[in-house]
Amino acid sequence: MDNDKGERFVQTVLPLFSKGGVCVAFVERIPVTISASEVNELVEWGAKLHDKVIDSNANIMMFYGETISMVYLRWFPYLSKKEYMMDISKGKVWIMTAQMELISMAYQKDWDTEIFHGALSFTIHSSNPPGFKLFVESRNPSSRNGDGFIRDFWQQAFNCELPNTVVGKVDGDICTGEEKLESLHGAFFEMGMTGHSYSIYNAVYAVVHALHAMLTSGVKNISRGNGIKHRKTRNQRNLKLQNQQMWQLHQFLKGISFNNSAGEQTSFDHNGELVAGFDVFNWIISSNQSFHRVKVGWMDPQAPPEEAFFINEGAITWHSWFNQVKPLSVCSESCHPGSSKRVKEGEPFCCYDCIPCPEGKISDQEDMSDCSKCVEQKYPSKNQDFCILKVISFLFYEEPLGISLACLALSLSVITVLVLRTFMKHHNTPIVKANNRDLTYTLLISLLLCFLCGLLFIGQPGKVTCLLRQTVFGTIFSVAVSCVLAKTITVVLAFMATKPGSRMRKWVGKRLANSIVISCSLVQGGICILWLGISPPFPSVDMQSKFEEIVLECNEGSVTMFYSVLAYLGFLAIASFTVAFFARKLPGSFNEAKFITFSMLVFCSVWLSFVPTYLSTTGKYMMAVEIFSILTSSAGILGCMFFPKCYIIVLKPELNKREQLIIRKD
Repeated sequence: MDNDKGERFVQTVLPLFSKGGVCVAFVERIPVTISASEVNELVEWGAKLHDKVIDSNANIMMFYGETISMVYLRWFPYLSKKEYMMDISKGKVWIMTAQMELISMAYQKDWDTEIFHGALSFTIHSSNPPGFKLFVESRNPSSRNGDGFIRDFWQQAFNCELPNTVVGKVDGDICTGEEKLESLHGAFFEMGMTGHSYSIYNAVYAVVHALHAMLTSGVKNISRGNGIKHRKTRNQRNLKLQNQQMWQLHQFLKGISFNNSAGEQTSFDHNGELVAGFDVFNWIISSNQSFHRVKVGWMDPQAPPEEAFFINEGAITWHSWFNQVKPLSVCSESCHPGSSKRVKEGEPFCCYDCIPCPEGKISDQEDMSDCSKCVEQKYPSKNQDFCILKVISFLFYEEPLGISLACLALSLSVITVLVLRTFMKHHNTPIVKANNRDLTYTLLISLLLCFLCGLLFIGQPGKVTCLLRQTVFGTIFSVAVSCVLAKTITVVLAFMATKPGSRMRKWVGKRLANSIVISCSLVQGGICILWLGISPPFPSVDMQSKFEEIVLECNEGSVTMFYSVLAYLGFLAIASFTVAFFARKLPGSFNEAKFITFSMLVFCSVWLSFVPTYLSTTGKYMMAVEIFSILTSSAGILGCMFFPKCYIIVLKPELNKREQLIIRKD
């Protein structure tokens, strides 16, 4: 209503609505009174307001006003400039405050009230005192002589004229006085006691009890003796009490507490306010315009907070427009889990767009304002609506990749053992004795350890395995490559020593080869010891590299030292490859240089491709790349250097003779 009360209501509820997540689509004010000159303006305004209500996306309309406001509200469907039947079929849920009752003026008695079907109203708690309905049913124009209200009401309600008011010719019907009030539909007259009537009923009794208390109090104060004097004083005092001002009754009203005839207690709190709650009623309007209210809830300010409000949703009858589905009043559809709200610029906070959660975040409820990250042990689901526990990931023996690499490492180890056994069995043959037999055995044993060292990279990383993995690999590989380098240098020196007058003969022998192997291996060993002393590898947990996995791995500690180990191996391999490449065309007696060239070419190719591949992978696949590089590079040396010799030893023994190894010059 367009008055101070209405303005206070707006200023009070809007912040509460906002706090509770409720937006207001619009606020309109209805005039309290109008003059005859303002009727046309009211009609035009009412038509616009009705169309605004019907066209709005808001399905819930809250109406705050007084009972007379209902008269204006019932005008709306008839003021619309749109097709009436189309508009009336669209329903809204009206929520009425406690000051509102469904009333009609005489000319509105037969108007359609479908617009209010399914409305909810807060009403002052009421109850029918015993005999009230019979009392109402017995009312008629002749039941109380001189009651002008009933006579006027009767004529308006039944559209007739009472006999004693007829003057001249009557166009309508004559009232018999026997018409039944219960025949009037509820939108015009309710047979039960309304909340306002119940309040008046209790107010009358409260004043009576207060007057009784005040009079009783006065009598007690003056009744202190007997005789005519005392009776005279008492009569004077009673006359004085009757002449007291009304405000003097207030102190007695504050302390009043009584049970009314309906069996309900009536009392006031310390502020002098009535201790009462509200009932929530659902308005049901049938097709024949019959009206009744169904109690679906209540509010009790004296109850505990969790019991202060109750509403039975299942008992509510909604407007037929909603097909008995609980109405939703939103300007945006709910954002499903996996998305979050983004408020539309320039619109209330309830109006928003739904945007998918960014990668790595989830929302597990509807209408979340923001998406949240999963804890480190979990990752978002595909739809980003819940978190899934990450699986523990490392290269273990039970999975196909792990068991395949383990079998390959063991197979190559067995092959190496067979080659070593073959060479040891034929250790006195020329092809085995050529180019330092002990160096050959050392190389085969180091290759065997290289294959077995690949097994250190399979299984759950532990403190010991992390310390041994790279250091053992680096040291053993340096021994193997040092042996190859020593063999290469031995081949070159041996050829140079065959020239007449050459001083290289004193360098040809086991001492030089052993010195090369030991010195080169010690350098790598020193690098590994320094690595372990400065920043050794340690087990770590990687939760960031992969969304779905918790990767157990060995942190290399010092990355610089790790690549120093690889760089030193690369240096030895390139040195061996370079020397062997230039010695590849030496006479056939010393053609082991060709085998070394091919083996080092394979070795360098593998490790040159290892670095970028290793850096581009994570987790267990990083370990698989390193294991594969260890096995293939070792297998390259084994195959290129020893398989041709094994072929001659096993399948062509006639070539394994001294005279076949000596090249005679013409």
